[in-house]
Amino acid sequence: MEVHQLRYFCAVVRAGSFTRAAEQLGIAQPSLSQQIRALEKQVGMPLFERLGRSVRLTPHGEALRQPAMEILQQIAAVKSSLANMHEGIRGKLRIGVVPTIMPYLIAPRIGEFIKHFPEVDLQFVEELTPGLLEGLQVGDIDVAVTGLPVRNPDVVCCELLREPLFLLVSQHHELARKDSVALSDLKNERFLLLKEGHCLRNDVLVACTRARAELNAVFETNHLESIFQLVRASFGLTLVPAMAASLAQGCTLVPLSEPNSRRIGYLRARRHAVSRPMREFITWLRTLTASENAKNAPACA
Repeated sequence: MEVHQLRYFCAVVRAGSFTRAAEQLGIAQPSLSQQIRALEKQVGMPLFERLGRSVRLTPHGEALRQPAMEILQQIAAVKSSLANMHEGIRGKLRIGVVPTIMPYLIAPRIGEFIKHFPEVDLQFVEELTPGLLEGLQVGDIDVAVTGLPVRNPDVVCCELLREPLFLLVSQHHELARKDSVALSDLKNERFLLLKEGHCLRNDVLVACTRARAELNAVFETNHLESIFQLVRASFGLTLVPAMAASLAQGCTLVPLSEPNSRRIGYLRARRHAVSRPMREFITWLRTLTASENAKNAPACA
C-alpha cells in the first residue's frame, strides 16, 4: 500500500463522495478513482459501495479506516517535528475553518497575518466540524477554527471567543420594533436553520432548548447567506451571531431577553508538534478575538 493511496482513501471517507474528495485534494476524479481501485486490488475486496454520487464503506473499508488514519497521523507527526526544526517563520500552514466563521472573522483580517509572515505558505480549507476533526487527525490540516465544545481525546481545544446571538427578522416584522425578545415567544414563527453538521445550528438549538422554545422549522440550508435573503423577504426568522451583522441589510437584529452566545475556539492534533508558523497563527488568532471580545463586552453603567 502507498501512503498517497491511504490519504486518498481517507479523503473519500471524509468527503462521502469521489467528486468532492477529488476537489478537496486538487486532483482529477479519474486519477483518484484509479488509485482507490489499485488499493482495493491490493486488499482483495471493494472498500466502498457506490451509491450514485455518494459512497458508503464496506466491511473491509471499515476495517481499513482506523489503521489508515493512524498511519497518516504518525507521518504527519514526523513531518511536524521536522518542520519545527527549521529556523525562521516559514513553511506550509494548513488552516481549516467552518463556513459560519470564515467569511466574517478570518477572511476580512487574514491580510494582517500574511503581511507579517510573508514566507508562510498559508492554505485554507472551509469545512464542517466533523470533516475538520478528521483532517486534523490524519494531518491534512494543522489548525481548525470552529464552534465549541468539541470532545475528542486526540484533539486539543482552546476557547478564543464568546459572541452573542441575536434574533434576525425582516425590518417589516413586528418584532423588529421591540427592544428585546424572549425565545419562548417565537413558537408560532417560521424558523430558518442551517443543516445538520453546522456548529451554529447546534448553538441555536441549544439556546431554544434552554428557553423551552418550540421551533417551527420551515427551511434548512448549508448557506447562511440564503437565510439572510429569506429573512429579508419576510419568509421567516432565525438566530445569528454578532459577527454576521454585516449581512443584515434589510433586516433587524433584536437582542434576546435572556442573552445567549456561541463559543469559538481553535483545535489542533494533540500528538503533532506545534510549529513556529502554527504558534504565530494562534497568537494572531488570540489578538484578533481579543478585540472581538472587547466589542461584545457589555458597556459599564
